[in-house]
Amino acid sequence: MSTISLRLPESLHERVRELAKQENISINQFISTALAEKISALQTADYLEDRALRGRRVKYDHALSRVSDAAPDKEDEI
Repeated sequence: MSTISLRLPESLHERVRELAKQENISINQFISTALAEKISALQTADYLEDRALRGRRVKYDHALSRVSDAAPDKEDEI
């Protein structure tokens, strides 16, 4: 594990202190988790963009052609 010195505006530090206390975790754990969530979101966006670039319309149309033309379930109707 490594150590990092981080400068935060007082308002942000105060808010993270409050939230960490509400969650019953340390400020370090709160920031580590928040950072992990942000990295995950960015990596997911990159993955989906890359995956979309590999998609082919022909394969998409083929997959859709295999779906039956049935009415949606009652709870799925708009």
